Amino acid sequence: MERQNTNIRQEQIKKAVLHIIFTKGLKNLSTRNLAKEIGLSEGAIFRHFPTKQDIILSIINDAHEDFIGKLRKVANSNLPPDDRLRKFIYTTINYIVDNKGIFMLMLSEANHKNDAELKNKLLQIFNSQKKLFSKIILDGIAVEIWDEKIPVDDLAMLYMGIPVSINIEQTLTGGEIHVEGFCGKVNQLMTKMLEKL
Repeated sequence: MERQNTNIRQEQIKKAVLHIIFTKGLKNLSTRNLAKEIGLSEGAIFRHFPTKQDIILSIINDAHEDFIGKLRKVANSNLPPDDRLRKFIYTTINYIVDNKGIFMLMLSEANHKNDAELKNKLLQIFNSQKKLFSKIILDGIAVEIWDEKIPVDDLAMLYMGIPVSINIEQTLTGGEIHVEGFCGKVNQLMTKMLEKL
C-alpha cells in the first residue's frame, strides 16, 4: 500500500473508528479490527496515534471544532431567530448523520470516569450546544416572536436529545434516515412549543 502522510492516515484511522463503532459496536473497537479495516498493521496505527485514547480524543477535538463551529456560526448569524432555529436543527441532524458513530462514541466515552481531559472536552461540547441553542430561543423571545414563558433550559435539554433519537433510528434502520423529514418534524415540534399562546 502506498505511504500516506500522517494527516491523511490520521483521518483514515478516525473515519475507520467511527465506521467500526457504527457498524459493529463499541465492543469491537480494537486496534486489531481497526488495522484490518484500513489495511495497516497495528504498529502503523500507533505511529500515527500513541494510544487508542489519543484517537478518540482527536475525534472529539474535531467534533468540537467542526460541529460547534458550525453551530456557533448559525447561532450568531444575522438571520431571524426562526430561520436560525431551523438551520441550527438541520446543522445538528446533518452532522450526526454525516458522522455516523460520533455520538455513540461521545456517549460511551462520557461514562469513562478515568479520563478528565476527555470528560472536560465532552462537557464543553454539551454546554456549547445548549448555550448556542438557548441564545437563539432567547433572541426570538426578545423580538417577541416566541412565548416569553417558555422554559428555555427545558427546551434546550429536549434539543440535546436529538442525537440519541437519531442514533436509535440509524441503528434500527441500518443507517438509513430521511434527513429532510426528520429535520422538518423536529423543527415543526420546536416551533409549535415556542408559539405564543
